[in-house]
Amino acid sequence: MNKLSFALLACAAALFFFSCATQLNIPENLTPSEIIQRAQEASDKNRYNQALQYYQALLDRNPTNIDLVCTAEYEIAFIHYKQQKYVQARAEFNALLERYNAFDEDDYLPPQFKLLALKVLERIDEKENPRSLFSRKS
Repeated sequence: MNKLSFALLACAAALFFFSCATQLNIPENLTPSEIIQRAQEASDKNRYNQALQYYQALLDRNPTNIDLVCTAEYEIAFIHYKQQKYVQARAEFNALLERYNAFDEDDYLPPQFKLLALKVLERIDEKENPRSLFSRKS
């Protein structure tokens, strides 16, 4: 490989690397619904870094809206689950569940995220500790 080809390849690799780590400029005037929509669109296209930035913006801009906080915390943990970052996802799901445990039953937290977090934690356990097809049930 000649020097010019190597230099072009190195530049292309650097450009790809830095484009993946680009910080989004999220307009301040976006509503929470618009932020969630953009995050979902990014996640659907496997642009997890962008989706995480949108959900972090949702958290940063709405720290007292418990529904939006739970939404963002669940979605961030779920993205880490999809990326197979099970240790990180488990910690984030458990932190979310602790938020639910800290509230009284009469407080209004969106119930779906608690249920979904519990289900995904079960999936993580299954992936980390697969049962043998030949093991017997006790």
